[in-house]
Amino acid sequence: MIVVKTDNFEVYHGVVTELRERGVTFTTLDATSDEPLPEGTQALIVGPDDDVAVEDPVEFVRADPENPRAAVDHALRLLRGGGERTVVGVDPGERPGIAVLSGDTVVAAFAVPLADAADVVTDELAEAGGADPVVRVGDGARLQGAQIIDGLPDDVRVELVDETGTTPYLGQGARGMGDVLAAVNIARIEGEPVDSRDVEPTPGEIRVVKTRSREVSPENRELPDDLARRVALGELDVDEALAEHREGDGADGNGDEDEDEDEDEDEE
Repeated sequence: MIVVKTDNFEVYHGVVTELRERGVTFTTLDATSDEPLPEGTQALIVGPDDDVAVEDPVEFVRADPENPRAAVDHALRLLRGGGERTVVGVDPGERPGIAVLSGDTVVAAFAVPLADAADVVTDELAEAGGADPVVRVGDGARLQGAQIIDGLPDDVRVELVDETGTTPYLGQGARGMGDVLAAVNIARIEGEPVDSRDVEPTPGEIRVVKTRSREVSPENRELPDDLARRVALGELDVDEALAEHREGDGADGNGDEDEDEDEDEDEE
């Protein structure tokens, strides 16, 4: 059982809300009370400045009022024995699914923009603590997966997982959950350790970027191969690449038109 005992209102409100949202059984005690902890108490959550004396073998967790979730995660690990390995599964794509597992339990899940994925994974690993965490990334979306892997700290163990069959059938009401559920399945599959993932965009992937550049630019501007490749690799977004292309033209319009005008003047 988890017990919350603090006179810090922010800690109390944040921790209790987090516990209720997760369906965790807990109880609270008045911070000024001298009554003993309930039988079966395994974790006591207190505020950062609360003066507490903890009864052995109960362990206490000091909660940061700005991050109650971290205290709840810590307390839940204590209830489960505290020795579970943290595994983060990632189903890469334009909006990757991310699942954080402590042992066999899913403790957090996300679906975030690609640009935020590596930071979310890094933050989750820092929050989790524990020994020998691992990040398992599906191998399906090569370019997006490479971008996520390359954005992780060098000391994080990363495994590349064959994600064949990891996306489940989605029944009624489950629309939009596929990437997150796939990430859970990916987290449970051992993969091949990798330090990075070097990939070269295919001609088809470069064509997709070029098409996108024409769609978003007011002047129907198509990126050249070199800039389209950098976008595909995640080094630039489409808007940044278009701005760089305009600067290269030295004009605010399509550079090809200026070249045609010069040729006409030469002919005259």
